[in-house]
Amino acid sequence: MKKLVLAVCMLSVGLLQAQEVEPKYEVTGELVKVTYFYENGAIKEQGFFKDKKLEGTWTSFDTKGNKVAIGHYEAGKKVGKWFMWKEDGLKEIDFKDNAIASVQTWKEETKMAVK
Repeated sequence: MKKLVLAVCMLSVGLLQAQEVEPKYEVTGELVKVTYFYENGAIKEQGFFKDKKLEGTWTSFDTKGNKVAIGHYEAGKKVGKWFMWKEDGLKEIDFKDNAIASVQTWKEETKMAVK
């Protein structure tokens, strides 16, 4: 009997730890804003859907809340400039027709002209 109680307790604890934080959905006009979370409750990713396709600006964060990526979608396709923050600098990726058109890497030591 003790083994059965112990097994049930262990199974219960395992199930509680395996639960994920459910996404949050908000309807705003024609769009549905969705927020995905890490297990610690921090925001993982946030963006919009329209007609079940990715739409507008999407932003991704690390577990500490730091922005790691921002990009744009139109009817589920990647468009325009996307930015990804990496340890070695900022990557700027330009999308055209849902494909990478160019990539630029910006580092702290990159010189910029300022008027």
